[in-house]
Amino acid sequence: MIRWYSSAVLLAIGLGTAAAASGENWPCWRGPRGDGSSAEKDVPLRWDGASGENVVWKTPLPGRGHSSPIVWGDQLFLVSCLEDNQARVLFRIDRTSGRILWQQTVIEAPLEKRHNLNSHASGTPATDGELVYVTFLEADFGSNREVTPGNMVVAAYDFAGNQRWLVRPGRFSSVHGYCSSPIIFEDLVIVNGDHDGDAYLVALERASGKIRWKTPRENKTRSYCTPIIRDIGGRTQMILSGSLCVVSMDPRDGSRHWIIDGPTEQFVASLVYNGKLLFLTAGFPEYHILAIDPGGQGNVTQSHIAWRTTKGCSYVPSPIVSGEYFLVAADNGIASCFVADTGERVWMERLGKHYSASLIEAGGLVYFLADDGEMKIVRPGRELEIVAVNQLGEYCFASPAVSQGQIFLRGEKHLYCIGPSR
Repeated sequence: MIRWYSSAVLLAIGLGTAAAASGENWPCWRGPRGDGSSAEKDVPLRWDGASGENVVWKTPLPGRGHSSPIVWGDQLFLVSCLEDNQARVLFRIDRTSGRILWQQTVIEAPLEKRHNLNSHASGTPATDGELVYVTFLEADFGSNREVTPGNMVVAAYDFAGNQRWLVRPGRFSSVHGYCSSPIIFEDLVIVNGDHDGDAYLVALERASGKIRWKTPRENKTRSYCTPIIRDIGGRTQMILSGSLCVVSMDPRDGSRHWIIDGPTEQFVASLVYNGKLLFLTAGFPEYHILAIDPGGQGNVTQSHIAWRTTKGCSYVPSPIVSGEYFLVAADNGIASCFVADTGERVWMERLGKHYSASLIEAGGLVYFLADDGEMKIVRPGRELEIVAVNQLGEYCFASPAVSQGQIFLRGEKHLYCIGPSR
């Protein structure tokens, strides 16, 4: 699968040579390719949180947050909000023991208004193996207001916990909260600032936090999508939905390749790509799944949508591509499997009560994590085949991470390491 991506992009999103012999790092939102896929084969299939079956360790987490853990070698990083003192913190955790090695307060600020399925620490960090990059909203006013104004804050820490830089690249007005996840490309850290105001995408220099480019978003509408970056058709394309459109941009300077108007107002889920088509799912206020030909230029609304459906769409959980299939977990618990190239829906079934976490894929299997902590593992195909059902015994809203034969699951109270001991 990774033949689609240039060596520059692979390096930028942190595959890393240190883990290459035994497995992959999981260095950012949705892993080394930004799409939820793992190249590892021996990923755990069975565990039980209550009995401890196949649980290597279980670590209590201070505060609350929905960000996913990231992994680099033997280190994990994740963020949380200590609501009693309004602190947003970064943790470094030893992956062998689960012990918290240090925590650093990034900002202390009033708690912004948020959606009841969001948190005050929902943005997943990113690392290049030297620095860890985090982003939060630094609110000017507390959550008693309908809209919480403030500053986007982006900061970089080294692995010893020293802050290297902290910048405020733009304003941000929060209605449902803040949940941008930084992505790394070459020498840049890129953050989505879509909001109901003077919205923007911004690229910062990794070494200093200095703004390299900042592109306005003309529709000024809140969305929460983390971009993906791919080399397609001789162009490096950064693709995301949000601000009443879908766009492809050049991540080196923020210029636009192409745009699709709509298809709805707000977006959360990241796109995925199968080497031919891009796939989008969105669900507010209208529901859409689109398959998009990424080879266009300019406005391609009428020319480059390969197929579309408005049934079984997801709003929050990001989808997955596995082989010839495209799979979606709708927020309401209904899952669908499509033939990716044609849009034929081969099955549609209820798999859980409600989904917030995004799908992951490893060893040809797709992992569906429901909010109640139940994980169903499915083999994609023309008929639904559930390989395993596992209970964590704790609510989960964060997406899983996979690295070196282990799965890391962030529950509401604990971080779990699932799989063989190392």
